[in-house]
Amino acid sequence: MTLETCTETIRAQDPDRFGATLVAAPGDRPALITLYALNLEIARAPLQSAEPMLAEMRLQWWSDRLAEMGKGTPPPLHDVLSPLWEAWGRDAGPLAGLAEARIRDCAREPLSAPEAVVAYVDDTAGRLMWLAAKRLATPDNARRVVADHALGAGLAAWLRALPQLQPLRLGLAGARPEEAQRLAVLAQEALRRASRMHRAVPKRATAALYPGVRVPRLLSEIAAGRVDPFGAVPEITPFQRRASLARLALTGRWWR
Repeated sequence: MTLETCTETIRAQDPDRFGATLVAAPGDRPALITLYALNLEIARAPLQSAEPMLAEMRLQWWSDRLAEMGKGTPPPLHDVLSPLWEAWGRDAGPLAGLAEARIRDCAREPLSAPEAVVAYVDDTAGRLMWLAAKRLATPDNARRVVADHALGAGLAAWLRALPQLQPLRLGLAGARPEEAQRLAVLAQEALRRASRMHRAVPKRATAALYPGVRVPRLLSEIAAGRVDPFGAVPEITPFQRRASLARLALTGRWWR
């Protein structure tokens, strides 16, 4: 897979992150595009087998290849790893954590409580956003800001995906609306904390911190009980996505 093919994959399967990469400086785009293509592949790996052991072996393959890249060993010719190596080189080593964070998905066991959802989102979406932000020159002393923002945005994305996650047994055990409301409130609080400290993050990292389309509205609706994500959530229209990304490009404002 060339960088161009990775780009088309992100465009089709992760349109929010694809749109955000267009806000990045041209020199930063290959790193973001290949990172997000890798994330898609890793997120799919546990779902490609109903047998937990086989699913874990798929994730371990990714983890091993990334660890080898971190030691300076080029990967075998591969659709994602080859362009990733060109963009990241040895810096691809820490990306192995993305695979390790998905191991629990192999068991197909719902998360037991809102606290477990928070930990899972922090380990997956939070890790991904930090890797992207750090690549775009975000200093270590801004990690807490990025973590809070990633938690809020990640919880919103998880709640939006809940109608698809529940049948896969990757959602929340019990399917209680009040627990979804609690998660929405936690997401709102995390976004507010990040907003108050947004100046700690360099403007260059704007593309890495895009939270998604209509996140505050979705969280408000769930928190107020007007939307039950165990049933259905409002769909994002192409116009809403374009408007949200245009706002990001014009203002550079990723915080809420």
